Amino acid sequence: MPSPNASPTLYLLHALGASSGSFQRIGDALTGHVDVQGIDLPGFGSAAAVSDTSLEATVEHVVRVLSARARGRWMLGGHSMGGKIAALVAARVLDGTAPLTGLAGMVLLAPSPPRPEPMDEERRAAMLSWVDDGAISEQDAETFIAQNTARPLDPGAHSVALTDLRRTSPTAWRAWLETGSRVDARADVGRLDLPVLVLAGEDDTDLGAAAQPGLLADVYPRARFHPLADTGHMIPFERAPEAAAAIAAFVADEVLAGPVVPDAWARLIAGDRVDARTRGILNRRAMPDDRGYAPRALDLAQLTLLREIADLVVPQDGPAIDIAARVDAQLARGEGDGWRPEGLPPDPEAYRRGLNTLAAVWPTDPIERETVLRAAIDGDGPAEGELDADLLAAWLEDARVDLVRQWLAHPASMARTGFDGFATGGREPLRGYVHLELGRREDWEPADVGGTIATGDAA
Repeated sequence: MPSPNASPTLYLLHALGASSGSFQRIGDALTGHVDVQGIDLPGFGSAAAVSDTSLEATVEHVVRVLSARARGRWMLGGHSMGGKIAALVAARVLDGTAPLTGLAGMVLLAPSPPRPEPMDEERRAAMLSWVDDGAISEQDAETFIAQNTARPLDPGAHSVALTDLRRTSPTAWRAWLETGSRVDARADVGRLDLPVLVLAGEDDTDLGAAAQPGLLADVYPRARFHPLADTGHMIPFERAPEAAAAIAAFVADEVLAGPVVPDAWARLIAGDRVDARTRGILNRRAMPDDRGYAPRALDLAQLTLLREIADLVVPQDGPAIDIAARVDAQLARGEGDGWRPEGLPPDPEAYRRGLNTLAAVWPTDPIERETVLRAAIDGDGPAEGELDADLLAAWLEDARVDLVRQWLAHPASMARTGFDGFATGGREPLRGYVHLELGRREDWEPADVGGTIATGDAA
């Protein structure tokens, strides 16, 4: 299994007229924290000669590159035009249609939104005129750089930006301005519930810090918006050190939370034995938990107590899954196992009453907590409270099942317990098992199938 502290990889998609080389400075500043790899999009950089530069072809190109490269825990990001493409790719990862797993967050730099990009039509027409006679001229490239920066770039950054603009395919330049930027992809992207950092310059006109929350808040509910002062649109060239610092903090706070799915199991999930719907479910379950999660069915005190109960029921070594928060989200969605012990109210209310009853006698000492929980499980709970001792014991049976189910549902837990029963779909209607014998592994199963489950006495 990869080390939970291993540097994740950030795959970045560049802006219009740029290339993967535009991220070199950010990558250098993140050495030892994040491995930054840029991807040249069709019509730009090393892929300038690619003929199909449509939005769909570009998305498929990125999926192919990621399928060949992405391993372990990784992130996806994009600058300007690349932000819209990144959103479309991430949507395919989270719904399982892309043969990928391991996505743990996004980093967006002044991104074009899934909706049509806000752009002054006169400026669009002027930029289109730059390729009427072929490649962008040096004079027009200089104009573009000046329009998109808050102050002149240093010579090295300026040289890279100028070279990238001049070698851009006129077809790709025109395709984005005429079609790609105007496409409304909100229905395809939907709502992406994953950690997201959005960097934007305060001096950027259309896609700056003031505009981004309104453009993206409904797409990325977990977005963290980070403004950059005295910065225009060309963030990788204007503010590489500041961008790198913000990315490093974001990764430490949001992306490294939770366990990593072992490589062999990740390959199985991404492979052709797993159908798209199942892969999407597993990819969403593997997403790092929201460190700032706000309870929806419980109040904060109740969620805190449920987390302490979870630590006793399902003790976890290494980066932990916030299974209590996942149970709260389950309650808020009205989901459950369809079973309610006689005498208990519906699940959300039963949780609130059960937690309030335990809160009255809950000690601060961890060892004493285990004693109190064991007594309540055995029917020797508090004599007074919102649930009597018998109903409290009945509720705790349900609660323990919910907590264990949320832990087992995570792909890393499936790997740990050796469960690969999800790998029976894919391109064929059913791809089951040939050998149903104790201790015998199918050829397609991970070599380390099976393992040890961490459980507590209170479970």
